[in-house]
This record gives sequence, C-alpha cells and structure tokens, in this order.
Amino acid sequence: MATQLPESFTQRMQAQLGDEFEAFQQSLSEAAVSSIRVNSAKAQKPANGIPVPWCQTGFYLEERPFYTLDPFLHVGVYYVQEASSMFSEQAFRQLPDEPLKVLDLCGAPGGKSTHIASLLPENSLLVSNEVIRSRAVILSENLKKWGNPNVMVTNNDPKDFATFEGQFDVLVVDAPCSGEGLFRRDENAIAEWSPENTQLCAQRQQRILADVWPALKPGGILIYSTCTYNPGENEENLKWLNEFANVENISLPVKAEWGVTETEATGLSGYRFYPHKTKGEGFFMAVVRKLDGETARMPRKLKSAAFSPASRAEKALVEGWLTGDNLDIFKLNETLFAFPSKYAAELTWLQKGLRIVHAGVKIGEQKKKEVVPAHELALSPILKRGTFPEIELTLDDAIKFLHRDEIRPEAKERGWHLLTYRNIPLGWAKNLGNRFNSNYPKEWRIRMDITEYLAEKLEEEKAKFPIR
Repeated sequence: MATQLPESFTQRMQAQLGDEFEAFQQSLSEAAVSSIRVNSAKAQKPANGIPVPWCQTGFYLEERPFYTLDPFLHVGVYYVQEASSMFSEQAFRQLPDEPLKVLDLCGAPGGKSTHIASLLPENSLLVSNEVIRSRAVILSENLKKWGNPNVMVTNNDPKDFATFEGQFDVLVVDAPCSGEGLFRRDENAIAEWSPENTQLCAQRQQRILADVWPALKPGGILIYSTCTYNPGENEENLKWLNEFANVENISLPVKAEWGVTETEATGLSGYRFYPHKTKGEGFFMAVVRKLDGETARMPRKLKSAAFSPASRAEKALVEGWLTGDNLDIFKLNETLFAFPSKYAAELTWLQKGLRIVHAGVKIGEQKKKEVVPAHELALSPILKRGTFPEIELTLDDAIKFLHRDEIRPEAKERGWHLLTYRNIPLGWAKNLGNRFNSNYPKEWRIRMDITEYLAEKLEEEKAKFPIR
C-alpha cells in the first residue's frame, strides 16, 4: 500500500486483532478482489466466475474486465458489487416466504437494493431511499436497469419515515460510516479518516436509527451494516440499540470455511469481515428483531397526491405490452407506469409524504394518440417480448448504440424496434425509413471515446466479459 495508515488506526487495530494484525496489514497491500452479482431474471452463472459462498448469485472474477465496454453491465444483467456486502443475503434467507414491505434506508448506489429486489418473495414491495439527491438519481438508474416493478425510489431524510409508523416488515440500514473497510481499494478513505470522524459517524448512525425506528413494525427485522472495522460504529451501536429499544438477537448460519468473525455485544451477534480472513473487503452486519413499539398507522400531515390510475382509454394504448396480471397502470402527467396491484394503496399514501424519484416501471410517455415506449420498459422482465419487432445487434453496434452513435441495422418495418444483444434487450430505436432515432437516455450514455476499441480490439475485450 502506497499510503501510510493513520497511526491511531494502526494502534487500535493491533489491539483489536492481536496476533492477526500482521496478516491484516499485509492483506491491505494486496490487490482488491473483483466480484459481480448476476441478475437471475436475465442471466445465469458467468462463464469464468467463482461462486461467492454466502451469495447464490455472487461470483468472483479471475481478472477485472473493462466493464464499460460490456453491454450487459449497462442493461442490468449483472451488478459489480463487493463480495463481503453480499452477506446480507443470509439475513433475507431467514425471513418467511411471504410478501414483505422492505425499506432500504441508505440505498445508493444500489448494490444492496438490487440484491434485495432479487431476494424478496413474490408480491413484496421495496422502498429504496437515499437522502442525497444526486446519489438518489444514481440509485434510481441502477434499479431501473435491474428491472423489478415492485420497487420505489425515494429521496428523503430518515426522520421523514417516522410518520409511517409500523409500516415496514424489514428495515435495512447500511449506515454511512468511516469507511475503514475500503482502505485497500480507496486511498481517499484513508485520507479522510480521523478518530474524530469515527466518533461523528457513530453519533450519526445512532441518530439515523432513532429517526427511522418508528417505521419498523413490532416483530419486524432490522439489518444493520457498515463497511468499517471500528467497534464504536458496530458493536457499541448494538449496545446502544439494545438500551434504546426492545430487541432480540437473530443469529445467522455461518460456515467456518467462510472466514467470517462472529462477535457479541450485550447478547446481540455481529458478523465481521476482515480481508486477511475472507475474500473481500471490510464489512460488519448484525440482525435484530423489534419486539415492541408503534403498531401500523396511516401517515399524518400529508401532501396532495400526484399519481392517479390510468383511464381505460390510456390502458388501451399499451394493451399487450406487459406480462403478468398483478400490475396496475398509473399516470403521472403524461407518463404511464406499471406498479404492483397489491400495493396501489401504499403508493397512494407513500407518495403523499415522500419525494418519489421513481415507482414501478415506466411504460412510456403519451404523445398525441400513441405512447413512446420508455427505455426502462425495455430492461424490465414485464415487457412482453414479441409485441415490438426486434433487431439483434453485433457487439460493435451495441456499443455504438450505448454511446448514442448512429447505427443503421436492417429493418423492413417502420416504427419502434426493440434492439437486443445476444437476445438481451438494450433499448429502443425508431425506424424512420432513411435513419433510426435512438431512444437511449442521454444521461446514461457511454462517455468515453470508443473509437479505438471497435472491431478487433473490442473482440479481444469481449473475451474478458464475465457472461459470454
């Protein structure tokens, strides 16, 4: 490691790890591990992946590919995620196989939220929140690419959720922390670290938990995690929570060969990931059950509603576009979107008290007597394939399309076409006869210069792509 570790951090870790400290210190000088998590609705096992033992869809990669040039990354076939943080799957596998309402409070950039969306039982609802607006936009983009319709993204402060007393079965708090677990791959985390900052982080984490705690129903589950080694932000916060609230411990099945270190604080279990013992970065997680508190109540002091059910005529415009019969069609201004029928009432009251970035899957935007299909619809499993003519692109053309360059594929029909790469939808383009108009979002486009990678060199990079 080129950057010197802070002396006070080194002293604390020596006391914390004892004889293991030298191995820990050595691990920080080694290269970080590359890992991905596959979207099982779109793909299966990578061609060259090694399974992450605590995550059924997680895989280590033997080498880091040039992700930017892989179309599958851009359309949610997989997510690049640090392997240790995939451990949250073990908590969800302890939950009952029944519909759940889940709040992921600190969701950006989307690793845990996309993971949760894949793990939830059928007919569940995920509300994924991020307090910082710019990060909420990134969170929304990643969840749109993942494609699940039972997801809502919000941009709110934790205290805003206190209004929704007892409304959530599961609360996930991947709390902002001092970032010690990122030291190996992020030198900025080292530069920003200080003992004072760790104390501020611990206080902020307690404030976040206290603010949002009323939203978790009695009997509900809290999954608390950080990417730091600091006991003040981990075990000490468990002790504080045990004093602040009435909770009980939930133990997770951990195999010895995983290398996970189990800790204990006032009867509550914690699970630590150290890079010298596990194949991943630093991580901490604990799971508890809320034993009492507020029962479910409707929110108070709400704003006026904005979403409304689509009319019969509006629904007719997109008839045959969607699969399944458990979705309702709603309208926001001139936009139509699909959202689970089971949670239509929740959409009505959640939208009144929260800033919603997106909800469900956008179907399209009304333009006179037609609907322009939305990009996110192309990426969602709810799209009924065969409704639109499809054009299979080469890798070269797929990259050009994602770069928003002009492409000229062959097509007999005019109008909207679904573009695919290896039968995975990439987005929409409209055949006007003499040219194609791309509907790929400008803000999502590949920004790097791709000229030198086209043709032969791109084929070389393709050999490194995880799914091929």
